[in-house]
Amino acid sequence: MRAEQIAYAIAGVVFGLIAGWIIGAQQTISRPPVAAAAEPSGASGNPTTRAAVLDESQVRALRSTAEREPRNAAPRAELGNLYFDAERYDDAIKWYEEAARLAPNDPNLSTDLGVSYYYTNRPDKALEQFAHSLSLDPRHAKTLLNVGIVKAFGKQDLQGAVQAWQQVIQLAPEAPEGRAARRALDSLRSAHPDLDGGRKPGA
Repeated sequence: MRAEQIAYAIAGVVFGLIAGWIIGAQQTISRPPVAAAAEPSGASGNPTTRAAVLDESQVRALRSTAEREPRNAAPRAELGNLYFDAERYDDAIKWYEEAARLAPNDPNLSTDLGVSYYYTNRPDKALEQFAHSLSLDPRHAKTLLNVGIVKAFGKQDLQGAVQAWQQVIQLAPEAPEGRAARRALDSLRSAHPDLDGGRKPGA
């Protein structure tokens, strides 16, 4: 998966708040299904107006490698990335799951899989996968950022989203994830002034 831009809405308020933040091993941006807009990236990482075209020759090469190397998670993760970029999320899940079985202690791969579950309208399964990621690395900011997104948009748990994004800010205040979480919180509290008492992190 590669860097992408996302814009999404809460309570009818559309805000573009994350551009180029990273979710996972391959600089992933998740795009909530309830998003107002989403712009997948091409191979260069620059935003485009449609999903990446699946490179069938690359898929064949990676499949061949995966067959020759049954214990190698890397070609399976790359196949997951290719299918995710092409918005073929069920296919992405198949390969991420295979990769995760071979590399069960990789929180980035686990989070990529969780994001893919979210895109197939399985927010509970996504959160379960993120919980596994956090059991491997409780300070994994990319995972926590995604937890907030899924709680806000998949579960309508705004307070849970606030808590997750506050953790991101505490862990990585100057990182892209921290800045994205801060913008998300500011926009959320603008739409819901009574949320969490309207307090900002550190207040």
